[in-house]
Amino acid sequence: MVGREGAEVVLRLDGITKRFGPLVANNAISFDLKKGEVIALLGENGAGKTTLMNILFGHYTADEGAVEVFGQPLPPGHPRAALAAGVGMVHQHFTLADNMTVLENILLGTGSLLSNRLNARAAKAKVQKLSADFGLSVHPDAKVGTLSVGERQRVEILKALYRDARILILDEPTAVLTPQETTALFDTLRKAVALGLSIIFISHKLNEVMAISSRVLVLRHGKLVGEVATSDTDRHKLAEMMVGAEITAPKLAERAPGAALMTLSGIRTAPRGNAPGLAGVDLTLRAGQIIGLAGVSGNGQSALADLIGGLEVPTSGQMELHPARSGDWSPRAALAAGIARIPEDRHKTGTVADFSLTENAVLESYENAPYSRKGWMDWSAAEGFARKIIETYDVRCPGPGAAIRLLSGGNMQKLILGRALEAGPKIILANQPVRGLDIGAVTFVHNRLIAARDAGAAVLLISEDLDEVMALSDVIHVIYEGHLSPAFPRGSKTPAELGVWMAGQGFEGGADAA
Repeated sequence: MVGREGAEVVLRLDGITKRFGPLVANNAISFDLKKGEVIALLGENGAGKTTLMNILFGHYTADEGAVEVFGQPLPPGHPRAALAAGVGMVHQHFTLADNMTVLENILLGTGSLLSNRLNARAAKAKVQKLSADFGLSVHPDAKVGTLSVGERQRVEILKALYRDARILILDEPTAVLTPQETTALFDTLRKAVALGLSIIFISHKLNEVMAISSRVLVLRHGKLVGEVATSDTDRHKLAEMMVGAEITAPKLAERAPGAALMTLSGIRTAPRGNAPGLAGVDLTLRAGQIIGLAGVSGNGQSALADLIGGLEVPTSGQMELHPARSGDWSPRAALAAGIARIPEDRHKTGTVADFSLTENAVLESYENAPYSRKGWMDWSAAEGFARKIIETYDVRCPGPGAAIRLLSGGNMQKLILGRALEAGPKIILANQPVRGLDIGAVTFVHNRLIAARDAGAAVLLISEDLDEVMALSDVIHVIYEGHLSPAFPRGSKTPAELGVWMAGQGFEGGADAA
């Protein structure tokens, strides 16, 4: 995307510094944004990107520095002032009410309920015009709870545009989108920029940064360490700027799989609303093997993950553990069987927001030695485990006693990964394990999963990133509407051939269709 030389400066940050105790999240950061420009903000997890944007939007107050919007100083710590100045923000985790319509969500907070009702017709017309102008197709009367993830994001963008945002902050906007939804989002952003909107785009996905931005700013340890025109760089150079070192992709050596650790035969589970359950799934998890599960979001991945993690029981079919275990299937039984869980949603099912890092580190093992002695918690041992994870997995945080809600999403993910992998599991359920992680952390996690596989663990890798599945998996399955494809050995299918299965065509025509 071509930058606009000489264009009006719409936003200026000058010497922004923010501290959380001893942690300096932002250190004297200065930059500007021009009208009709997309700048990408890159950095490792915990580099200070989200903190900086929260200062701009008024959620945090800077300890030092100032913000100007359209040449006027922005009062610190007041989101309403940011909104009034034309600054909108779409957070990585959406803030929508599922039981309300699209229009009601957009109007929420724009005035009294009475005035919103009186002006509903005019508001609906404005939303429909914005939808048409920016290519944000979503029905104003639809209940948000019935929308796909991509449609929910359109609602979040419409909320900002309805409030006449002229500067839009997008925090990891593609973290939960399918490739098709990402393409649609980028089409929208290009239309918005052509209409004069200015955008700050926060992402870890370097191919997306190269595709959508005109300029890139790189943060490292809270400091602005680089600024470059997108046309003058490439993904490799950006990766080096982010981490300050050469990035080497992990390598998966060929090896024969070991014994079966879990076998699913003809497994069916109940559907969940609009999401399908499993439809006669056959799957074997073997020691020393990474099985990749590819598919468009919402095709039964969550049902399979919950089944293996003990949150779901089959309605029919047979589920066997090797060695066999008796008793009801539950999360406790799954943990006792040596199954480690890296959940898809780190906020909802991976952590307890107000618990400390230490408490979250032992959340699934607090009843066991060395953390529990005769019914009493040994908090010294628990804190020692948390410190080990913090150091080994480079969790950027104030310390083991800090509430985990204070961490960036990527650093939460690192703590969850450490909690799972340090337990020495037999089976690893890795559901979107690198979602929201920077390229250095992604490489680290991939190497750890390969090491666990080489140590004899069975790994089920569930990812919507087809490149990740193809790079890490010994065997690949595709899931579509709860049905599982045959097992495809590593290298036996091209991305296009797997895409046929992901679209459901392989299932319609049988294994020979791809």
